[in-house]
Amino acid sequence: MKKFFLLSLVVFGTVITKAQSNKTSTTTLFNNNWQFIKDADTSINQALFAHGNNDKAWQPISLPHTANIESVIKVNQQWQGISFYRKFFTLAKSDAGKHIAIRIDAAMNLADVYLNGKYILTHKGGYLPLYIDVTDKALYGKENCLLIRLSNQDSPVIPPGKPINDLDFNFYSGIYRNTWLIKTNKVYITDAVDANQQNGGGVLLHYTDVTTSKALLNIKVQVKNELPVKQQIQLKATLYSPDGKKVGAVTGIASVINVKGIASLTQKVEVTDPALWSPAHPQLYKVVVEVLNNGRLVDSVSLKTGIREIAFKNDGFYLNGSKYVLRGTNRHQEYPYIGYALSDNAQYRDAYKIKQAGYNFVRCSHYPPSPAFLDACDELGIFVMDSTPGWQFFGDDVFQQNSLQNITDMIHRDRNHPSIILWEASLNETDMKHDYMVKAHAIVHKELPYADTYTCGWMNAVYDVFIPARQHAKAPDYWTKFNSKPILIAEYGDWEYYAQNAGFNQTQYKDLTDEEKTSRQLRGDGEKRMLQQATNFQEAHNDNLNGNITGDASWLMFDYKRGYAPDIESSGIMDIFRLPKFAYYFYQSQRDAGESKPMLFIANYWNSPASTSVKIYSNCDQVELFLNGRWLGKQSPDTGKMNNNLKHAPFTFAVAYQPGTLTAKGYIQGKLVNTCELKTPQEAYAIKLTVDYSGKKLVSGKNDVVFVYASVVDKNGTVIPTAKDQIKLTVNGGAELVGNSDVNAEAGIAAFLIKAGAKVGEIHLSASANGLKPGTEMVSVK
Repeated sequence: MKKFFLLSLVVFGTVITKAQSNKTSTTTLFNNNWQFIKDADTSINQALFAHGNNDKAWQPISLPHTANIESVIKVNQQWQGISFYRKFFTLAKSDAGKHIAIRIDAAMNLADVYLNGKYILTHKGGYLPLYIDVTDKALYGKENCLLIRLSNQDSPVIPPGKPINDLDFNFYSGIYRNTWLIKTNKVYITDAVDANQQNGGGVLLHYTDVTTSKALLNIKVQVKNELPVKQQIQLKATLYSPDGKKVGAVTGIASVINVKGIASLTQKVEVTDPALWSPAHPQLYKVVVEVLNNGRLVDSVSLKTGIREIAFKNDGFYLNGSKYVLRGTNRHQEYPYIGYALSDNAQYRDAYKIKQAGYNFVRCSHYPPSPAFLDACDELGIFVMDSTPGWQFFGDDVFQQNSLQNITDMIHRDRNHPSIILWEASLNETDMKHDYMVKAHAIVHKELPYADTYTCGWMNAVYDVFIPARQHAKAPDYWTKFNSKPILIAEYGDWEYYAQNAGFNQTQYKDLTDEEKTSRQLRGDGEKRMLQQATNFQEAHNDNLNGNITGDASWLMFDYKRGYAPDIESSGIMDIFRLPKFAYYFYQSQRDAGESKPMLFIANYWNSPASTSVKIYSNCDQVELFLNGRWLGKQSPDTGKMNNNLKHAPFTFAVAYQPGTLTAKGYIQGKLVNTCELKTPQEAYAIKLTVDYSGKKLVSGKNDVVFVYASVVDKNGTVIPTAKDQIKLTVNGGAELVGNSDVNAEAGIAAFLIKAGAKVGEIHLSASANGLKPGTEMVSVK
């Protein structure tokens, strides 16, 4: 069992790419010029591997790709079946002396792999990578055909195991993450997942002896020799600071690697005055690891890395020696229409929104995310709970073994990320057997035998950190009296209100209907229900903080679809199109102004005589409110049992409705720092188009996708929150519209998804609706 009071120190990093300066060793994207077919003959025959009369049946595509465009509101069950992906490619004759492999970052969920008509391997699992060594199987100087027979049908032996019809999320389809073509010398750094070596394979980083004045980087690198003679190799490591300066370098002594052998090389690099990684300062170093063969560079890897000290104790979570509260959320990775097939930029944009919402922690419910999402969390400063696939299902011995391998692969892939602080080696809300939990917990600690490695699970047994949902206990105490081990509330704010058993505060809601009490609220459900959802999250988060929790994670960030119900699960603080609800601004207000900026949000539509109060979310000390220029008072944050633990409680003003303009002014230490306005909506006049870039411009050639929002506004530019107009979006230029082109506005906004094409240039967007002035927008594609 872990000694929770022991602080130890680790740094983690992410492999970005093999160094391109070494022309003999490259890792390049392999996403373009694929072909796809589904709902066809599922048998394997030689016609699949050759050009011929059936070519017209194959759809030309690029990756990431989903096998089926799904409706936003489920009309039929999500598509499941057999699909084929193939790619014709040619390797140069000069590649014949190299190690050649293809890595697929994820394919859902049973993949049979063939090359030139010959079976190579089967990969089980849709969330982690498969490594295809084609060195001795590929043709050189001739065309090759790689074929993937892919099934996303239910399987009780492949986690999550539960049939989609009974599952609380969808697992979609396709080769939905990147693919890579790897060419190395025959002496090369292995792939950690493919090597499958305990506490080894690939590159593994770990820091010890960390203080504010120094740190020691420990590097372990696995090198493989596929040549028929022994080789003499050296490990060289160079460290660069966050501002790009060289701050350390070392070259090890030469050692011999046997014929067809594998060797683990170690090296240490001292770091002086380390810049510590934290959500407020996500400072990333770069490590360049090089393998020399008789003094000649044969392989290298560049990694981004962050130095930080963490500890989970019974009384809380500690970061770099100080107590730190993890304020987090849960995230499902799906998009409307395209399911899991998000571009790397789209993954970044999701992380960006989580950060902008005021969170410093995310749980990857209930499966490992894209490497691009983890890279974004490293860069933006978001702590992560990495999770193995699973939800309310415990299968047979084969399922369990596959699940344990998922945990192993997840660690090998993700162990070097500074953002990851917890490993959910647990099947969520599943009645796991004790021996499974013991094995899962042991895998993590054998792979990462360091004092600040932490497992977590939803059952209070075996694991280092207990991660129940709030509703797994009962009101009024919930988990506030739990103190037997570190605890993080992994889900809260949804089910306890959906089931109407929130307990201690139900009397306050006695005049609301059941639909109004729940946290499952769509953006179009109106002001009262948006405020109720936000109030539920506020109440639950405030109550969680009565205990000795290390942190909590709201359920959840984005609305999503699930297999067992036809409707969208709508307890997200943003909808499935990533548009914010009022609750988004409550969480945004919980981050100090010094960490981001002073914020103010008036949580009201100000369009009804029934309004008797105004709620304002802000991280300011005081807020002053005006109505049509008339002063209504200057207030401090709300008090009471729903506010006593919050970093920044809301401000509630009693205001009699009068059409016009509400103006809020925020003050910190008596100084005016922010002002916002809200105007009563007038008659609908026009459509205003905006594009959701969220920190990343639209990029060509990467299947990049962005949301486009068409808002129904009055002449003042105020969104009409009651508008439901049908809006048509037209796209001209190097992009395509994914999904519906005619969408009804919800709470005054219609949302669309567009995908960039292969070329840079300009995209012209036009939105129209009956009786409204059209909206236009130009998008530059990089």
